[in-house]
Amino acid sequence: MNPLEYLKNRLEPKQFEKIRAIDNPELHEFLARYIDLLNPAKVFVCTDSKEDEEYVRRKAIEYGEERPLAMKGHTVHYDGYYDQARDKARTKILVPRGVEIPFINTMDREEGLREIHEIMRNIAGGKELFVCFFVLGPKNSIFTIPAVQLTDSAYVAHSEFILYRKGYEEFKRLGKEAKFLKFVHSAGELDERKTSKNIGKRRVYIDIEGETVYSANTQYGGNTIGLKKLAFRLTIRRAVQEGWLSEHMFLMRVNGPKGRKTYFTGTYPSMCGKTSTAMIPWEKIVGDDLTFIVDMKGEARGANVEKGVFGIIQGVNQEDDPIIWEVLHSSNEIIFSNVLVKDGKPYWNDMGIPIPDEGENHSGKWWRGKKDAEGNEIPPSHKNARFTVSLEAFPNADLEALEAPCGVRIGGMIFGGRDKDTWPPVREAFHWAHGVITMGAALESETTGATLGKEGV
Repeated sequence: MNPLEYLKNRLEPKQFEKIRAIDNPELHEFLARYIDLLNPAKVFVCTDSKEDEEYVRRKAIEYGEERPLAMKGHTVHYDGYYDQARDKARTKILVPRGVEIPFINTMDREEGLREIHEIMRNIAGGKELFVCFFVLGPKNSIFTIPAVQLTDSAYVAHSEFILYRKGYEEFKRLGKEAKFLKFVHSAGELDERKTSKNIGKRRVYIDIEGETVYSANTQYGGNTIGLKKLAFRLTIRRAVQEGWLSEHMFLMRVNGPKGRKTYFTGTYPSMCGKTSTAMIPWEKIVGDDLTFIVDMKGEARGANVEKGVFGIIQGVNQEDDPIIWEVLHSSNEIIFSNVLVKDGKPYWNDMGIPIPDEGENHSGKWWRGKKDAEGNEIPPSHKNARFTVSLEAFPNADLEALEAPCGVRIGGMIFGGRDKDTWPPVREAFHWAHGVITMGAALESETTGATLGKEGV
């Protein structure tokens, strides 16, 4: 049976017609293979329609992965207590046998694929699988990279609709020419709080050769939202091969005298202030996390890979972060994750106002002084608690630059991180080579709560 025939037999007629409308045999083969492997009870194919996006929103609440909050458009999602950050130890790059990459956690490709396929066999049994199409970078531009996500988590699908540009029509337009990235995710078996249960079998495997990312038994966005840091590993490889840059950088506009506009990129590790820097109130934000940079007629042109913010919420307060604060307290579509909730309102660490002494958070029912199994006191919200929101919600967003097909001219780069005892707070390079080599490439930063493990080293 060929892939399209399999999909016709497996999917409901309406869902099959959505797939048949895309003339791409490679896509059909990919979908048939992994729908068969994951073996869901139901498959929903997302187009670019508002109705399909609304369906995903409803299912996130219906399946218990999100809950509505008091303010319209706001929901809360909880990850498991031990599933709160990127799992670097179980994130592996799959490479051909005998290949080693210094400082990178690699695994033999054939061995890795065998293991992840076995883990994911029938993993979506009894659940609904969402097939979602997106693009990285502005649509129909030099930056555009199509991507398809399979996930049995409505929360993951909902997050991606907020963070990325819809891509179903792009897949239809490109047809067989679509050179797309592929992401396969399952949260696995869920516990009574609808969080991933089998953390011991958590895996994030990145198949560079197949341009496919596999993520199993986890819900935390950094492990599951395929188009974010997971796609970043794939786009770096493409960039090296094709002669451009895929960078972990914010992109912002600095406004000078007489209407001067200069665009800067900036790269800091997670939890080191990228979002706060990009949100300086008197400047303009284009993106807070990932940037593609291409050489266009001798100019470095940059574009935001995303269209939303998956930001760390700890420390966001009205005085230091007035714009973010305003957005988080307005009726925008926002997913809060791993915060404290009391009477339908979200609270987080260091928010600058009194925090209730009890409520619900990532540990379940919470009270001040509660300790975990290891004897550690549990804070109101996790250090890596997040908010997910579209850039359209920000009054300081440069929306024209966000969707510019040719991106914007890069006028400078900022390198930064957490360092309390080695370097002065700010240094300026003598020239590009001096900055990139002696500052950017040589810079070290303390570890943070954005990854599992010890902080501050």
